[in-house]
Amino acid sequence: MPKTEMKNLHVPLPQPLYQRLRAEAKRENRPATVLVREAIDLWLAEQYRASVHDEIASYARTVAGTSDDLDPDLEAASVERLVDAVENSERVTDQ
Repeated sequence: MPKTEMKNLHVPLPQPLYQRLRAEAKRENRPATVLVREAIDLWLAEQYRASVHDEIASYARTVAGTSDDLDPDLEAASVERLVDAVENSERVTDQ
């Protein structure tokens, strides 16, 4: 497996945060740099998910009630499916 090129980043930390990081690294018996790298990766992934969610929500607000909104045939089919599912579950419950 090829190694990924690494770049260094100097991040000054307040003493209490630094101490908590060191304590967690010791508790997990893992290097603090690995914990920080994982934390940054998770944070960036969450930021990306949030931005995608925001873009989808913005688009949905923009097209709500327009011809680009939910297709009427698709909406009708989904309503029928939900009604069928409710009726089937009621039949199973009644037995």
